[in-house]
Amino acid sequence: MQNGYFRLVDDPGGYGLQIIQPKDGGEDIRPGELFGYLDGLGIVYDRKRIEMQLMEESDGLCHLGKGPCPSFPESYDLNIDEDNMTALVRFIPPSSTGSRLTMDDFLKDLRTKGIVFGIQTDSLQYHFNSQGMYCEDLFAAKGQPPVQGQDASIEYCFNTDMHRRPTLREDGSVDYFHMTTINQCRKGDVLARIIPEQPGIEGHDIYGQVIRPRDVRKAVLKFGRNIQLSEDKLVITTQVDGHVSLVDDKVFVNDVYEIKDVDISTGNIDYEGSVLVEGNVAENYEVKAGGNVIINGLVEGARVIAGGNIVIAKGMNGMQKGYLKAGGDIIVKFLENARVVAGGYVEAEAILHSRVSAGGEVRVDGRKGVIVGGYVQAGVKITAKTIGAGMGASTILEVGVNPLIKTQYSRLTKAVEEQAKTVKNAEVILNNFKEKIGKGFQYNESQLKYMKSVAKLVEEKGAELEQMNERMARFRSMMEIQKMAEVVINNEIYPGTTIIIGDATRTIQSDFQYCKFVREKGEITLKAM
Repeated sequence: MQNGYFRLVDDPGGYGLQIIQPKDGGEDIRPGELFGYLDGLGIVYDRKRIEMQLMEESDGLCHLGKGPCPSFPESYDLNIDEDNMTALVRFIPPSSTGSRLTMDDFLKDLRTKGIVFGIQTDSLQYHFNSQGMYCEDLFAAKGQPPVQGQDASIEYCFNTDMHRRPTLREDGSVDYFHMTTINQCRKGDVLARIIPEQPGIEGHDIYGQVIRPRDVRKAVLKFGRNIQLSEDKLVITTQVDGHVSLVDDKVFVNDVYEIKDVDISTGNIDYEGSVLVEGNVAENYEVKAGGNVIINGLVEGARVIAGGNIVIAKGMNGMQKGYLKAGGDIIVKFLENARVVAGGYVEAEAILHSRVSAGGEVRVDGRKGVIVGGYVQAGVKITAKTIGAGMGASTILEVGVNPLIKTQYSRLTKAVEEQAKTVKNAEVILNNFKEKIGKGFQYNESQLKYMKSVAKLVEEKGAELEQMNERMARFRSMMEIQKMAEVVINNEIYPGTTIIIGDATRTIQSDFQYCKFVREKGEITLKAM
């Protein structure tokens, strides 16, 4: 393959421009390059005639002028990319009476331009030792990009995804029994290991400047008690039988506390690990765990609080006082007259006259799949088969803003108002004191001491108020309405249901089936499924 090129040569009437057409699929002569070359030499030419010759398939000669052919040496154009990593050269042949450029002279030119790294001597040598590779992009120099290193990482030897969902049986019921988010471990089991970082390799641009790879990050294993760190600090193993979990990038191993029932025979349960209740939790009792709580029976008017997930196989009748709170997910057969708060999702077959808040989704599926009465909130999505009832039970559904963050923001707003009032009252006292001092009023030692305490109060409470306002700003940014927020009805929604998405509200006036509600242009819109 050979690109098309051109050169000044003698012709019978003086001298002219020789056009050599490309061969074997080479690139055509670039008109801009040709005319720029002639203009640069100050040669007068007939542009249209040359353009006609360029369109021909065969080589040709365009007469330019009388007299001997001017003597012009071989020349070149050098193009350096923006990041100084490559230099491309295009050689232009000498006139028939001109001289070839030598390899030594060209390399000297490169050094004069400061190009000293990655000189492509092999391809350049081929050009200078042959008849020449003209009007073709050749690499004169190539930089060496840096080889980026790899950050250290941690490989966990247990399942870190604690958001497992129950299985839906063929008959529409939900299997709450054959699922657990507890990762069992045995003494000596490897829990996690560090895959060490790999440092990068420096690179250079064509000017010889060093290009450093990015810094790689190291990793540190974070863990609680019952865990042993290896001498090289790369591996952790469990020292006890129990279960392992990952919370905020820290590995914990806890024993699982197992009990038949929670009632008068046991009293309240407060355990830092996970709790497994084989039977029921009786009215007015409390189960509190730092890990997960799994209850294979029924919960009646009790309180269950877990740092992880809560699973209740036979459901909960809250009796207007039952309370469930989980840092993770809550999976329960049914909820009735209960207050429920979950950092993750809530899943049930029925939710009746309850107040439910979930940072993620609320999914009411299974054979019934009904939400009737109460107030159900979810950060992202609520899904149910049936919502409301034909008798017009008041049901409120809210999605789009994480309810936990919304509650914290509301509490912080009240605290800021009280703090601002305290600071303002103290500032009034302090300003009156300063005003009297300015007028020459003399205070005794006790009064001066009191004023110092007021000044300190203003300073401290003012600093606290500033921090609280910063927290409020962060909460406001976290309360942006989820774009994917929606309420999905897989069967029917009844009148009397109120839907809230962000700052928009809509009360359902008639029955709708197989649909979903989303927020568009500030309003709640009905869409078909």
